[in-house]
Amino acid sequence: MKKALLLLLMIAGSVSVHAENVENTEKIEVSSCDRKLQFDKPPQRAVSHDINLTEMMFALKLQDHMIGYSGISNRQKMTASFKAQAGNLQQLSVREPSLETLLTMQADFLFAGWSYGLRVGSPLTPAALQPFNIAVYELTESCIRIMNKQPASFADVYNDLTNLATIFAVESRAEILIDDFKQQLKLIQDKTSAVTPVSVFVYDSGKSSPFTAGLYAMPNTMIAAAGGKNIVDDINTSWIRTSWETVVERNPEVIVIVDYGNESAAEKISFLNNHPALAQVNAIVNRRFVIISYAEATPGVRNIDATRRMAKAFHTQRFSHSPLLKPSLAKTL
Repeated sequence: MKKALLLLLMIAGSVSVHAENVENTEKIEVSSCDRKLQFDKPPQRAVSHDINLTEMMFALKLQDHMIGYSGISNRQKMTASFKAQAGNLQQLSVREPSLETLLTMQADFLFAGWSYGLRVGSPLTPAALQPFNIAVYELTESCIRIMNKQPASFADVYNDLTNLATIFAVESRAEILIDDFKQQLKLIQDKTSAVTPVSVFVYDSGKSSPFTAGLYAMPNTMIAAAGGKNIVDDINTSWIRTSWETVVERNPEVIVIVDYGNESAAEKISFLNNHPALAQVNAIVNRRFVIISYAEATPGVRNIDATRRMAKAFHTQRFSHSPLLKPSLAKTL
């Protein structure tokens, strides 16, 4: 009897150990653009590139899994809030990190995107970093640069937050964030769904030809949710150059200024106001400008707040002739 009982206990123990081993070897899997990514465990030495991607990591409270970030120059205007969240984390490079830097820092994960640090044919691609055991997760919106996908949407941001949370085993944090974003977005769309859309042009930069946001850039979906219509939403790409003739012909009622780069938002607005070809454009005649930051114009956790501000500017001051500027900028014009 005792021998039989001992045998049963040994078998039970064997089954328990086996079950535990199966659980421990279960891989974490997510999709990244057109690839499948698998992890045995959450990365411990992660690097994020660009301010909007880094803010996603911070929103999920992943600082303990990070060794640094890169790609944030003065153009993106690192805020006091960002610095507080970064704590002791260091910026590894104001541009994309070099392979040498990643290897020296013993990075095991890179969160970047195509044109957000990743570039076809460079040392920073998923394939190029694979031999060094550095996994790469690609920003969903950026996948349009290497494959076909749906136009940019808030779902791209939700997807990235969900996948990052899965990779780092903090799924509940993403669920809370995404639920909050969806509720906020619904409140905005409830107010804008019945309005007549205003025509909107996004001005990023450029003198001889303007750099703007097409169908696959994040501002396109933000403008739509805010009760507007991007005048170049028929351009099937993300960020691209168009012509001033197109802007004049399509005559936007509002111009959204992306506040980053070597020129300030005030300088960009002054340039537009004094551009001879734009003199009769409605947005210029009525001085209707809305300013958003680089981190708000690119996919990330600030998109909803920027959409709310655009919705208010598009519709509560629709016939106002006063510039829709931040107080600190209005005094400089």
